[in-house]
Amino acid sequence: MKITYLDHSGFAVEYKKYVLIFDWYKGKLPEFDSEKEIYVFSSHSHYDHFDRKIFELENIYPNVRYVLSADITEKPVPSKVWFVIADKEYRIGNLKVQTLHSTDAGVAFLVYVDDRIIYHAGDLNWWHWEEESEYYNEQMRMDYQKEIHKLKNIRIDVAFVPLDPRQEEQYYWGLDYFMKHTDTKLVFPMHMWGHYEVYEKLMNNPQAESYKEHVMHVKVPGQVFELP
Repeated sequence: MKITYLDHSGFAVEYKKYVLIFDWYKGKLPEFDSEKEIYVFSSHSHYDHFDRKIFELENIYPNVRYVLSADITEKPVPSKVWFVIADKEYRIGNLKVQTLHSTDAGVAFLVYVDDRIIYHAGDLNWWHWEEESEYYNEQMRMDYQKEIHKLKNIRIDVAFVPLDPRQEEQYYWGLDYFMKHTDTKLVFPMHMWGHYEVYEKLMNNPQAESYKEHVMHVKVPGQVFELP
């Protein structure tokens, strides 16, 4: 499996005869084998997760399909588009795709590709903000934990999960809870807004001791990871 970090929350995953592209809105895409099945996922309509330039890929790759959160309303769209809503299961091409409710907008994706399971959170995160009310933050905690508990008995091979430095001392809560309550081999931090030093902050956090060897060091757009 080859994983390319595109930027922000964008990743391209190449595995066997498949390419999965998640939340690409900036960064350079690798060139792909045109014979492969290409699936483009956009978790929601926010500018930092979706750009309509993804539709240009249909002019390059004949086997491209788009899996878009239903809150994306860009028109026109190509013929091979599936609009998805939360808490559903879909068969799209040769993939099985399950969706979760986001704690912000749109959906999170759980994708079954051959013998691998890949999770992309989109903006599903434990969004705790000091300036928000106690009620808001408690509701966010409950909503996030409810969604993550849906993954309890699933062996996830690769996960892409927010690690957002804007949350100050709560920056790691979402990723920490995810890793302690799922069976995940490798997690790629994302949504770091270019502040890649937050990885080192997590590595030095005693709360991450039990899983830090499973956290990949994402540090620059275009970075490539070759996984067995």
